[in-house]
Parts: sequence; structure tokens; C-alpha cells
Amino acid sequence: MIDLCFSVLGARPDPQAATPTLVFRVRIQATMPVHAMLLHCQLQIEPRRRHHVHAEQERVFDLFGEPSRWSDTLRPLTWTRSSLTVPAFDESVDIELAVACTYDFDVAAAKYLHALEGGELPLRFLFSGTVFAKAENGFRVAQVPWDKEALYRMPVAAWREVMEAHFPGSAWIRLRRESLNRLQLFRAQRGLLNWDEAIEALMGESREEAAVQ
Repeated sequence: MIDLCFSVLGARPDPQAATPTLVFRVRIQATMPVHAMLLHCQLQIEPRRRHHVHAEQERVFDLFGEPSRWSDTLRPLTWTRSSLTVPAFDESVDIELAVACTYDFDVAAAKYLHALEGGELPLRFLFSGTVFAKAENGFRVAQVPWDKEALYRMPVAAWREVMEAHFPGSAWIRLRRESLNRLQLFRAQRGLLNWDEAIEALMGESREEAAVQ
């Protein structure tokens, strides 16, 4: 019976990708020769394994609430999923697992990553899939056991580097068309040069109204 062991050795941005992408180098070890493997991977962020400074605690309030409640609310976040075909190997092989990254603030993982100051991001890689192993009479087909996983602490700087390459000095938010139309009208009526000025003007009006009340 084939046994597999997975470990994550490193992470780097992919400068050639059309969309923000991180590439993880994964080592797979097997107890018998593998003809091919269809590998699936789910990445989970584990905030409980990281210390959060005060500024980070404020930024993740809408995800986890007050730090006093974190013993109940600080749960793993599903980041993304990825799949690839692994070529034949005898004992071990290093592969590159490409992971597309979103900057959509409606996605909890993206919001959490944006909140981090630096340091490391605790990740858990959960593997599944199908293994085609060599046998005396041909091939043996087996499933990757559900308990196969690997831990990795990714530098937050790697995620920031890939986002800065695709969204230099900026971030990305999604608006309903109605909200965008109203914001566009607000910007045009006041002769504002860009969206940043429109948002700043709206925030200024909101602060003035709050002061009056």
C-alpha cells in the first residue's frame, strides 16, 4: 500500500502570471513509484497560531470581534483551492503549486491578509486526490488519504509583493452598480479628480454631520 508525505518548502510571487498568483514549492514523498497523481489542495489560514498586534486587532474586528472573544471566534479561514497533475516519480518530487490570490474585500481571507502588519502567515495545506502507482501487473489506483496535510508559515511580505505588483499603491473593493453610479455623480458634481478624492469628501461630510449631532 502506498503512503505519502507532503511538506511545503517555500513560497514566491509569480511575476509572469496575469492575475495575482503565489507559487508554493511542495515536496511529495512516496513509499513506491508513482506514475501520476491528480492532486487537490485546500489552503486554510490559521489565525490562532499568530500573535496580532493592536493595530491588527482593530482591523480584524469585523471578522473576529473583540479580542476578549477570540477564544471562541478565532477560527481557521478557507483561503483558496488549487489543483494540478503531478508527473511520475520514484521516491520524491518537488512540484510548484500555483495559487491565485484575490484582493476582494468581500472575501474574509483577503480582508485578513490586508490587515496584517508583517511577520508570518500560518497556513495549513489539506491534500486530496487520486494516485496512479506502478504495480507488477500495470497500475494501482488509490486515493490520497484525507488526513494528508502540511503546515507552513508564509512570510506576509510574499503576499504583499504579489499584490503590489498587480495593484501598486492601491486596494480593490466591489460596489453595487447603484452605489457606483451615485458615487460617480457625486464626483462629477464636485469636480473631483479621482475616486480617492470622492471618498475623502464623503468621509469629511460624514465627520462634519457627526460633529453637529
